Amino acid sequence: MNTRTSLSLSALGVVAFLLGWEAVARSGVVPAGLLPSPSAVPTAFLAEVQRGIWQKMVVASLSHYAVGLALGTFLGVAFGTAAALWRVWDAFQSWVVRMLRPIPAIAWIPFAIIWFGVSEGAASFLIALTVFWINYYASYSAVRGVDKDLIELGHAFGQGGLIPRLFKIILPGALPGILSGLRAGLGQGWMTVVAAELFGISGLGMRMMEASGLLATNIVVLYMVTIALLYGVSDFLFMQVQARVLSWQR
Repeated sequence: MNTRTSLSLSALGVVAFLLGWEAVARSGVVPAGLLPSPSAVPTAFLAEVQRGIWQKMVVASLSHYAVGLALGTFLGVAFGTAAALWRVWDAFQSWVVRMLRPIPAIAWIPFAIIWFGVSEGAASFLIALTVFWINYYASYSAVRGVDKDLIELGHAFGQGGLIPRLFKIILPGALPGILSGLRAGLGQGWMTVVAAELFGISGLGMRMMEASGLLATNIVVLYMVTIALLYGVSDFLFMQVQARVLSWQR
């Protein structure tokens, strides 16, 4: 299947989904207050934009999303790479990792509030936690999977030192796996944004909670669509960067 056919089928699937949703909403089978139609979303969007609420919520969410994403990505890649390279460090922290990894980010909400208050710092902390573990394991697996023959070849050509070996052999060889972790973190970070904002931090999640309390489900759907579009744009841009960075693989 060529790219054009694939894109056409994907677009057709979206249109079919929206038409089916519209038909169910207009049929009266489900009350309009419980399931707004897609055609009600543009009206809600215009109203939110005119009041300046939509722009404010998007900027607020983007600010702590960006901080949490950057922090979680950097620390995850750094700790994952270190654990993969040094067996002593890997063994030292392995049980701590196994204890902390199963705890979801939302379980840390009480501590986030205690440590940072109801602030953007708390939201960034929760997002960073989520992104950290994804990048930790992606980097760990990618670095451990680097071909040992390449490392030995580097030794033969005078690249036996840690820094040259790390930046000229290991990280380039592990880059595809590390970038896969970064891409997964983009999506998981947006999922955590909503959870992080549910306890009163300004952003898309808080606005969704306010609207749901008023049964303004068309506004809830608007912000759900907004999150989906923001993720879609960020994922598309990341794929363009990834394609350029990994152009040597072609």
